[in-house]
Amino acid sequence: MDKLIILKLGEGNFEQGFTVTLQIGDENVRPTVEITGELPPNPEILRDYHRWQSIYRNLRLPSRPIGLAKQLTQAPSLEYCQQVSEEFKVSFNTWLASDSFRSIREKLLEKLMLVDNIRMLLQTKDLRLQKFPWHLWDLLERYPQAEIALSAPAYEQVNLNRIATTSDKVKILAILGNSQGIDTKADQALLNLLPNTDITFLVEPQCLDLTDQLWEQNWQILFFAGHSSTQETDQTGKIYINQTESLTISQLKYALKKAVERGLKLAIFNSCDGLGLAWEFADLHIPQIIVMREPVPDRVAQQFLKYFLEAFARGGSLYLAVREARERLQGLENQFPCATWLPAIFQNPAEMPLNWGELFRNPPNLPASLSQTTPVRRTTNRLGFSLILLTSMVVTGILIGVRYLGVLQTLELSAFDQLVRLRPAEKPDSRLLVITVTEEDVQAQKPEKPQGSLSDKSLAKLLEKLEAYQPQVIGLDIYRDYPVDKDYPALAKRMRKSDRFVGVCQLSDSQAGKPGVKPPPEVSSHNLGFSDIAVDSDNVVRRQLLALTPAPSSPCTAPYALNVQLALRYLYTKGIRLQFTPDGAWQLGKVTFKPIEAHTGGYQGVDAFGHQILLNYRSSPSPEAIAPSMTLQQVLRGKLNADAVKGKIVIIGTTAETFGDYWLTPYITPQGKLQAIPGVFLQAQMVSQLLSAALDGKPLLWTWPLWGEVIWVWGWSFLGGLFTAYLHRFIYLSLAGGIAIISLYVSCFIFLIVYSCWVPLIPAMLALVVNSLIATTYLNMKFKN
Repeated sequence: MDKLIILKLGEGNFEQGFTVTLQIGDENVRPTVEITGELPPNPEILRDYHRWQSIYRNLRLPSRPIGLAKQLTQAPSLEYCQQVSEEFKVSFNTWLASDSFRSIREKLLEKLMLVDNIRMLLQTKDLRLQKFPWHLWDLLERYPQAEIALSAPAYEQVNLNRIATTSDKVKILAILGNSQGIDTKADQALLNLLPNTDITFLVEPQCLDLTDQLWEQNWQILFFAGHSSTQETDQTGKIYINQTESLTISQLKYALKKAVERGLKLAIFNSCDGLGLAWEFADLHIPQIIVMREPVPDRVAQQFLKYFLEAFARGGSLYLAVREARERLQGLENQFPCATWLPAIFQNPAEMPLNWGELFRNPPNLPASLSQTTPVRRTTNRLGFSLILLTSMVVTGILIGVRYLGVLQTLELSAFDQLVRLRPAEKPDSRLLVITVTEEDVQAQKPEKPQGSLSDKSLAKLLEKLEAYQPQVIGLDIYRDYPVDKDYPALAKRMRKSDRFVGVCQLSDSQAGKPGVKPPPEVSSHNLGFSDIAVDSDNVVRRQLLALTPAPSSPCTAPYALNVQLALRYLYTKGIRLQFTPDGAWQLGKVTFKPIEAHTGGYQGVDAFGHQILLNYRSSPSPEAIAPSMTLQQVLRGKLNADAVKGKIVIIGTTAETFGDYWLTPYITPQGKLQAIPGVFLQAQMVSQLLSAALDGKPLLWTWPLWGEVIWVWGWSFLGGLFTAYLHRFIYLSLAGGIAIISLYVSCFIFLIVYSCWVPLIPAMLALVVNSLIATTYLNMKFKN
């Protein structure tokens, strides 16, 4: 995922601190997150930087500055410069770890993933802040595909004057300025190695020659190598174009403005102390500028240019090319300290980041005619292959984007349900016993005046009979937010003292308007579990909620679900305890429970609150056949035996429809409707999943990472194009397409039953069909008659 981060450092100074605004969003869309923070006062950080700067500038290094006088009579050592740079890095990160800035840091950690392509813009008008090496921020270093750029607070998009051109090469104007004491010919040699370029070199030009070139041709890249400097008093940059002349950006204003309007995309100043140049150039609204923050040694400048051009010409983004080149400079830091601190990008926020491919105005024209001896079939296949290679990637990108927005979620969940229903049946879980309170049981208790579906008298008898047979644990999936009647002190004592009994309550949900349900007063907080269920938008239960942090105002404070409480007590007797991995995931025995995220499999943008996993129903003709069951009256009439109870998990709940404890499942009734089951059987399904995973090695449902799903979808998209390219008769194409769809369906089913992996079915099927249709349409238009 491509992310755009904008960090705005507003009014303030190092004595009073800086206000900070953070915006986070995907590339080319409006930000989805905006928060504010503050960088606290820290005059010492500025002094630390100036200390390092003074030492660095007084090193005896062959560099490209002019007008920077050495202030120290004795040059500092390279080791001392490295030491001071490490000290600045520590103090810089300490400043960025301040309490007032913590909200910014935590929001970035929350919203960004290690696989994201991250472009961060630092917007500030304080040149001192821009000079800081922000790439040293430890938070940025943890993301391998992130790079930070500088930006001016004021910007706008340039209206381009589109001029027709037939050039298929990248137009570069390379200025090789005053080369006194440095080797600009090395820069020239590196530029000449670039493929598909049209480069004009101006070697120590006169001002008029330079402006004429800027006015008369359409350039895409402006390159300068030579001496330059920044006047920090007025933030003015100056380039030395020959032995006697120097120019500021403002002195080239009209020519540069015209060049930008004609399509100038990138300016590279491979010269010293270039932030002043970038600052002035920003007023012309050029898309991107690359400069050096400080005086740059000649060899460092040459190596950076080499590494950058290699990475950029490979087709990578400008940001990642700069990062790669900057990091490769670390190999020179034994001779040239802090070489990696020097390169910086200056970005116009109104423009999209550049890549090498966008610089080509027109692709090369195809030959006007083909050889008459070339077989028609070979031509058709070659063009089809080129087409499907392109369209398969485009179709995949569009489908993944549409899927990310949740458009396909309903179809994917429906397809997933169908695959779930086709799985082979499993035996009931003999470790469980479900005792149901039916409508008949409720009617039979009427003389006892129950407050709910289960009276105190019936519950007292039931628990007495059950505990006589020594169950491992008893779970009551019936709300009792009222005390036990004083006529049943033994029941109250059993609920209070029994280490086998687990009660239930309901968490409050202010958004859904649910106040929650209090727990039984007699049950301790250690013997409580919540009954809350994670329900999908179509009201079907496909997820299992394991844990949740209750709201402070909730009457129910149980952090674990009822099914978790029951399973953990049973597993404890088997020598298995709940543990946590270093990243906070649950672990029971050898099984790690990876929690669901907002984008998991077919779920896109789901509310992944708490700790959730996918619910792997125990496959059976009906989800109610999860375990042996008996009704309340059967138990009270003595039809229960010790073998059905001893050492097992007993779950008590109501099936009476008048109490409305019914939940939709992926299974269907004989009438073709989704089957609803009582909550007590749903709790049994969840308990069984935890036991089966920890004790039987039954895999949990899981999904591929995003990159795996993208490759899978792209593969089927590519296959659909191949069919079109090589199967020219409609009957053959239809037959192959049908076989491919069946194969896709079977593959997804095999992955589910063998590996418990939820593989994208709908996106892959759409990719197969859509790319086949696109390729067919194109070839019919291209080769008809």
